[in-house]
Amino acid sequence: MISFRLSKILTNTITYIILTAFALVMLFPFLYMFATSLKTPNDTFTYPPRLFPREQSTIELDGYNDPLPLYFVLAEGEEKEYALAQSGVPAGVYADPNDLETAYAVPLEFVKPAIGGDEVTLPDGTVQEIMDVPVEGKILQLVQVNRTALGRFVDPEDTTKEVFQVVRTSEPVSKITAHPENYVHVLKMENMERSLTNTTLITIFVVVGQMVTSVMGGYAFARLRFPGRDKLFLFYLGTIMIPFVMLIIPLYQLMVLFGWTDKLASLIFPWIFTAYGTFLMRQFFITVPKDIEEAALMDGASRFEILYRIFLPAAAPALATLATFTFLYAWNSFFWPLVIINTGNYENHVLTLTLNMLRGRASDSANLILAGAAISILPPFILFILGQRFFIESAMSSGVKG
Repeated sequence: MISFRLSKILTNTITYIILTAFALVMLFPFLYMFATSLKTPNDTFTYPPRLFPREQSTIELDGYNDPLPLYFVLAEGEEKEYALAQSGVPAGVYADPNDLETAYAVPLEFVKPAIGGDEVTLPDGTVQEIMDVPVEGKILQLVQVNRTALGRFVDPEDTTKEVFQVVRTSEPVSKITAHPENYVHVLKMENMERSLTNTTLITIFVVVGQMVTSVMGGYAFARLRFPGRDKLFLFYLGTIMIPFVMLIIPLYQLMVLFGWTDKLASLIFPWIFTAYGTFLMRQFFITVPKDIEEAALMDGASRFEILYRIFLPAAAPALATLATFTFLYAWNSFFWPLVIINTGNYENHVLTLTLNMLRGRASDSANLILAGAAISILPPFILFILGQRFFIESAMSSGVKG
């Protein structure tokens, strides 16, 4: 008995570990997107890439008007945090004439000609004067083999201590930070605030419209008896198999006939009817026992009262599933708005069109593009998490009976 329980616990533990690993893999792109949307443009293109947003640390020192950036430098044989006080200090690269492989970068102001003024011919044919070069507290006689520029780093605790090294190859001191102002900037670009409002209104109208038509159609096909009901339902259900690309031209001509081109009405009214929603609600309504409906009819209840008081409360899982799927479709719709809404009509743009334009305008600012993507993804993401319980209930309770 004990071994059975131990085996079951071990099996469950391994299962949860595997599922958690897969969940983290699936969630990582979303986490990286949200983290990058809070970065600065420079931090976005940092190599190797970093998950969390970071920026260079700075410090304010006496005698300097602006905060100085901090870098890790090698001072006194240890890696310490020093402030960059000056960049672009003229320097030379010096090496021993007999060992040109070992070179030192030293500011020109610290180098002096060696006593005697001897000259050396280098392997490339150039003639260089031997110089007295201070290296690690010693004076070495070296020749200049190249030129460069260094940064002057000072100790924040004692600004008289200086270290010179190449700024480009120095590792900056960074700290975890965030820039939520990226979202404010994105909302002001490409009139995204208006696009977000349009998308929200269109989604609400489409969701409400589909739920009303699907509930009424599903109830009619499930409970009402009329000639040709089953054939009409099969014909209506068969429209699901028609590819959308075949409907674009006739649907566009219909919008032209109604005068709805380049208007938000063209994004709402054609989509408030759905064969899938009608099928989903019909499959749920046929599972409700007929005895309940017949008892309500005998008590004098009308069809609308039965639908409102009996069927709808019981259909909460199916309604939540339909609302979620409709929300995701309406919110993420791109191709039809691209066809029916003029690109220059910013007032009637939806979020997907604005994101498409933002991709070109902010092509050098991946953080802004991902901030716009986060604005677009966050509402459906939250809705899906909140509604997943209803998906399971709907899948278990609908589609069982025919």
